[in-house]
Amino acid sequence: MKIIRFILGKIILTLDAIFSPKSMTRDSGKQALVDKETQSMSVYQLVACPFCVKVRRQMKRLALKIELKNIEDSNVHSELMAGGKQDQVPCLRLVDASGNITWMYESSDINAYLEQRFGNR
Repeated sequence: MKIIRFILGKIILTLDAIFSPKSMTRDSGKQALVDKETQSMSVYQLVACPFCVKVRRQMKRLALKIELKNIEDSNVHSELMAGGKQDQVPCLRLVDASGNITWMYESSDINAYLEQRFGNR
């Protein structure tokens, strides 16, 4: 099973590299504001996970600089389990202005949130 996952992962990453989406463009002031807003966000992910690729493609489309954390690192995995309490990726960690932390799972939900928040700027 590991061999199949490895091969499929390589295929997914190759196709993602070949068909990489084009980033939207914003004027420098708006992009700086978006960059500031995304500093409090992180995505917990696995590199070859197709759902994580889906979220990374959305991030690229929307020109978002969100920190990516690979859960293959045991410390990062421990962070995810301590905070989000679910062993599932992708997971978007959001910290609001008051310091409240929200953990969002499901690639479609994450992409819809990112589109709604940053898509029309």
